[in-house]
Amino acid sequence: MTQVIAIDWSGRKKGAAEAIWLARVVDGKIIDLENGRDRQAVIDKAIELAGRDLDTVVGLDFAFAFPAWYSKRRGWTSGRAVWEAMREHADVLIEACEPPFWGRPGTKAQQLGDPYRETEKALATRPKSVFQIGGAGAVDTGSLRGMRHLLDFSDAGFAIWPFDDPGWPLVVEIYPRLFANGVVKSRHRSRRDYLATRFPDQPEPLRERAAGSEDSFDATVSALTMSRHIGDLEALPRVESGDGRRIEGAIWTPMEAFG
Repeated sequence: MTQVIAIDWSGRKKGAAEAIWLARVVDGKIIDLENGRDRQAVIDKAIELAGRDLDTVVGLDFAFAFPAWYSKRRGWTSGRAVWEAMREHADVLIEACEPPFWGRPGTKAQQLGDPYRETEKALATRPKSVFQIGGAGAVDTGSLRGMRHLLDFSDAGFAIWPFDDPGWPLVVEIYPRLFANGVVKSRHRSRRDYLATRFPDQPEPLRERAAGSEDSFDATVSALTMSRHIGDLEALPRVESGDGRRIEGAIWTPMEAFG
């Protein structure tokens, strides 16, 4: 059986551990739902869990790379080159908030190139641009502070799809909003009712814990949805070199979403 781990991420400079949640599902059942670890610690935990069971897939809810034009402009020719650059420069880019980044007071959306990756433009519910640092729904600080950790997974032997050929253990980019359309996530009752309706066979104490916050909800629903569609994850295609996804990445989406 495949072990599924979903991590609801946070790019906060302070207090990130409170908002970062790890949900683990084995054989369709939630086994763990935890927070309290900082970014490095939760990555280390996921790697440790995969060390016990190589048939593991980890879903992370941040952008794994930038639009191709920006990577080309910076001279990055692979996903790993992007991640290595973010290990060195992510905090500098965040603090400077210079074009193409925006979102801080006094900054405007950039006009240097398309702010979205192809994978984002393909979704009916579009995530915020990786270049947007501040404002409602902004993901940039989490993505920039997350990309460096893909090196940790890669160095531990994980395949980072679609930058690498599919293999086990596996890491994929996820967008939790895809997994819970129609839920008013800011309302506890809406989260609780969705979990009870969609996943009635899960242990009630863990369902209640999952409903306790938007972050715990996202981690739980992501892990359970990935588990339900494990066949899709096991059948991920190899992305050929030269395909734009090899430099931009791709959000994993259940096949039924395209039906």
